Amino acid sequence: MKINSCFFRKIRLKKYVSSILLTIGSCLGAQTINVGGSNWTVSAPTITEAGTNYSGTYESATNLITLSGTLPGSFLNLLTSGAARVSVHHTPTTWNSNLHLYAKRSGGTTSISGLCLGCTATINGGTTYVEIPQAVATAFFTINFTGILGLGNSVTYSSINGQLQISGVSVIVPATTYSTQVVFTIGPN
Repeated sequence: MKINSCFFRKIRLKKYVSSILLTIGSCLGAQTINVGGSNWTVSAPTITEAGTNYSGTYESATNLITLSGTLPGSFLNLLTSGAARVSVHHTPTTWNSNLHLYAKRSGGTTSISGLCLGCTATINGGTTYVEIPQAVATAFFTINFTGILGLGNSVTYSSINGQLQISGVSVIVPATTYSTQVVFTIGPN
């Protein structure tokens, strides 16, 4: 006996759509971004004279953060623009809205493994300071890929150094400890 109900057709459609989303999600889940480095503590000098202020802007070491990772062929096949985007945002523990956090990168290498015809991978952007917003990620830099994929392809990127800058340090910002976590994500451009 065949049941031809609109209800069962909707359930079947939902099952197929969720199967497709799970399949796509499993392809996208393999790219990685590894973040190395240490905490950064900004030490503002003591103000000893009325009418003076802090310099306002402080920079970390150029290699405070090191980024590396892998983009597998299953992910590279999905890159319609031929680029993966590394984005950044920060999640504050305690913060003041007068403080602004920035990041820039230097260096970085890429290598391609597997059978690939005329393939190149380059790291672009992020060499000037980009403001790091809270909660909503903004583009930091891209890893561009060109070529015809073959078998067992992947792009490995490494030695990408990150530097942080904070501005807005002033006597009008209440004296306390402020902290935030910088978060990097990678996905299609």
